[in-house]
Amino acid sequence: MPATGCRVLFVDDDEGLGRLVKKDLERAGLVVELAATGKDGLARVQAGDIDAVVLDHHLPDQEGLEVLTQMQALQNAPPVIYLTGAQDSRTAVAALKAGASDYLIKDIQGEFLALLKADIEAGIASARLRRAKEQAEAEVRAARDRYKALASERALLMREVNHRVSNSLQLIASLLQLQSRGASPDVKQALIEAHNRVLAVAKVHRSLYTSENVQSVSLHRYLEALIDDIQSAAGEDRAAGQLTLDAQPIEIEPDRAVAVGVMVTELILNARKHAYPEGFGPIRVRLEGGDAKPSVLSVEDEGIGFASDRPPESGGLGTIIVNAMAQKLGAEIRYERNRPGTKAIVTFDPTMTHARKAEA
Repeated sequence: MPATGCRVLFVDDDEGLGRLVKKDLERAGLVVELAATGKDGLARVQAGDIDAVVLDHHLPDQEGLEVLTQMQALQNAPPVIYLTGAQDSRTAVAALKAGASDYLIKDIQGEFLALLKADIEAGIASARLRRAKEQAEAEVRAARDRYKALASERALLMREVNHRVSNSLQLIASLLQLQSRGASPDVKQALIEAHNRVLAVAKVHRSLYTSENVQSVSLHRYLEALIDDIQSAAGEDRAAGQLTLDAQPIEIEPDRAVAVGVMVTELILNARKHAYPEGFGPIRVRLEGGDAKPSVLSVEDEGIGFASDRPPESGGLGTIIVNAMAQKLGAEIRYERNRPGTKAIVTFDPTMTHARKAEA
């Protein structure tokens, strides 16, 4: 970009040279001001509106390097072209280290003036680019800070929403459990099953509002809490070891955690209802998975098993719910007949929604 109209400060105690430089640079379209001392030059730069400085090495009040250092300490300091009449490379190196944009040697014939104009234009262009870069970086930082603030606010709101949803679902679950008291055995069993289904959803929201991360749920911890609630609702002592969990650490999206929790709840209820008609028996829940392989969930009992002409896939409401949740997960579910007992095995990808899996 041309430097036409830019304001240049020439700091040198040589009045004749100053007039020569001023005349030559103004012929090129620059506006030139003169200062005879380092103090005056520094004061003029501090006043602002100077686009570039040409600074002599030898000044009557102080050395040019001292003035240069003071100018570079100013905010938005203009580029400085350092001048001297001495053929001294050490001075050049010192000036460049102090922040000068370039270094020129004065000559009596004034041949340095052509180079001076080019250096001024280059220094102004470089300063503009530097300021533009700094402004862009500041805008990026401001945008990042705004994003972080919005993300934090969103996370806080999400935790509050999950807190309220969890409380509401816990209240519904408590009402269902309360209503089951004094009911007939069939009605009581139905209400307890409904209570456990509600808890399966409520526990996910509880995990979200008690965690710093509202984007995922620790599935293994969620299942631990869920199984504790199922045991409590059934009046079973955890120490008795009838219902056990062996789960590896797995992170999963909240919606998918709900599907897994509902499946586990239904598979446990089905095992208790059909595998042990006369009472409770051992039920083992296992969750395995890793970064590079699908997760495998299994619910296994040691009960009476199922008849060969009536597999679990053709069962009642519980099996319908399990199949619906498997479809939501994009999971594969199969049943193995053990001797004794039945083992339900669910294979799914914890990092992939069913919609994305269908597109793959």
